Amino acid sequence: MSAQAAFARPDEAPPAGYSALSLTVGNTPLVHISTPSASGNAGFWAKLEGFNPGGIKDRPALHMVRRARARGELRPGATIVESTSGTLGLGLALAGIVFGHPVVLVGDPGMEPLMCRLLASYGVRLETVRDPHPIGGWQQARRDRVRNLLAELPGSYCPDQYHNPDNADAYAGLAHELLGRLPHIDTLVCSVGTGGHSAGIHAVLRRHFPALRLVGVDTVGSAIFGQPARARLMRGLGSSIHPRNVAYDAFGEVHWVSPAEAVWACRTLAERHYVSGGWSTGAVALVARWLARRAPGETVVAIFPDGPWRYWDSIFDDGYCRAHGLLGTVPADEPDELAAPDEREVRRWTRCATVTDPLAGTR
Repeated sequence: MSAQAAFARPDEAPPAGYSALSLTVGNTPLVHISTPSASGNAGFWAKLEGFNPGGIKDRPALHMVRRARARGELRPGATIVESTSGTLGLGLALAGIVFGHPVVLVGDPGMEPLMCRLLASYGVRLETVRDPHPIGGWQQARRDRVRNLLAELPGSYCPDQYHNPDNADAYAGLAHELLGRLPHIDTLVCSVGTGGHSAGIHAVLRRHFPALRLVGVDTVGSAIFGQPARARLMRGLGSSIHPRNVAYDAFGEVHWVSPAEAVWACRTLAERHYVSGGWSTGAVALVARWLARRAPGETVVAIFPDGPWRYWDSIFDDGYCRAHGLLGTVPADEPDELAAPDEREVRRWTRCATVTDPLAGTR
């Protein structure tokens, strides 16, 4: 039994090493999003990870902490220290409560006030870096502060979500949930930030569906797939560094999506389907919709990492969107195309069927 794949019955105690709280993670809904097309009513399946207590990263937070404790890397009562843009922070707050560890997180000024207050309410100590790293942006600035905190707090432990293989392994439960619901999957669509859920889910599914195609969704201004790193409005996907958890050889193609296009997709999902989420959800939905319309007979599965509640004052706020030029953009019917990821800098929804590791030969 795994915390990703079971609920506790009211009349039974959780198994050893678990708590009733951790067993609320997993078994999230899978819904079909219809997509009208010229060839009929196509659509894709969406896994609604926002139904976890804190979102998709509850899964790796619990798993990374559990595995670190089992290996003796995290001693009982020791402090967990990590960098986060928000969602993993919620997961680590949950893991800290479940396993009895203080949690110190490092964020940046882009973290939403609601997220900061939630983390504080869960007993987290939150530090905020004030300036981005000149090369690695906010991620590297946060990671530098984490390194200092580890030196200041004896016995503390950093899960290192960007490079820890336990991050990817945590998603085996999600993959098996999909296998239990769908007889076949042709295409898996995932946003890419640390690279954990795309790598972990694909690794399990491809053993059952060898021809499975993995499609990555990134944001404009992200360096993960070879574009130049720029200041980014969207959070949760994209990076200014190159996480080792990204399984470059598994991707059949990658798409970059702009913030305005993600806002359109989030709001359209809400209006038409009573389903929505944050930046990653919008970007993934845009790409999955296009893939489903291209091949209406295939089974396309999209992972929606979180729900809409965190974005009430950004994606779903007209004033915020107006101030950032995010309203009035309707994505094109087709993405732009690149022959190679570094052919030119992209500004809007763009696709590339050639995926390479920008650091190949240097890792």
